[in-house]
Amino acid sequence: MKAVMVEQTAYYPSKILCVGRNYVEHIHELGNEMPEEMVVFNKPNSSIAHDLLSFAQEPLHYEAEICFLVTNRQLSAIGFGIDLTKRSLQAKLKTKGLPWERAKAFDQSAKFSRFVPVQTDMDLSSLEVELFINSVRVQLGNAKQMLYKPETVLQELQQYTQLEDGDVIMTGTPQGVGIIEKDDRFLGRIRCDGKVIIEVEWVAV
Repeated sequence: MKAVMVEQTAYYPSKILCVGRNYVEHIHELGNEMPEEMVVFNKPNSSIAHDLLSFAQEPLHYEAEICFLVTNRQLSAIGFGIDLTKRSLQAKLKTKGLPWERAKAFDQSAKFSRFVPVQTDMDLSSLEVELFINSVRVQLGNAKQMLYKPETVLQELQQYTQLEDGDVIMTGTPQGVGIIEKDDRFLGRIRCDGKVIIEVEWVAV
């Protein structure tokens, strides 16, 4: 089993629960319909990546996200994550009305920063995700822009699945997604009330 880190403690997610189509601008960006219900898909533990891949059978697309680690059925820690997507394969599957798993849940399809504990005075609605590639900002999104805010996401998920300690929730991506090129330099940040709480740098391989 692969682990994610909260400070110095390792957690082994039994699953990664991903919210799709949670930012209106991203829905329009990909030409998708506005969902009537929260869109959810899962990634397995094997999707946790050691390296940030640029290619896996086809070029990969990045999607930067605000992520949460769950303990005691609560959002207990915050992280920066990238949902890697086989966009061409996903488009083919959607056209045929088939599930997305092969385009979203492949090995090393989720790259995470370390996680930091949620503090009692944190306003989760003020969380912001920001991604720079090669020093150019490509994505910026705030939890206030989400169709389903973090606490609502948690409540919706608990209606149909048991959340285990260490499970990770990816809350969706803002507009600005695109292709990853080998050697691209990624800088990801999570802010809370304007203050940077997570900053991470990766180079795509």
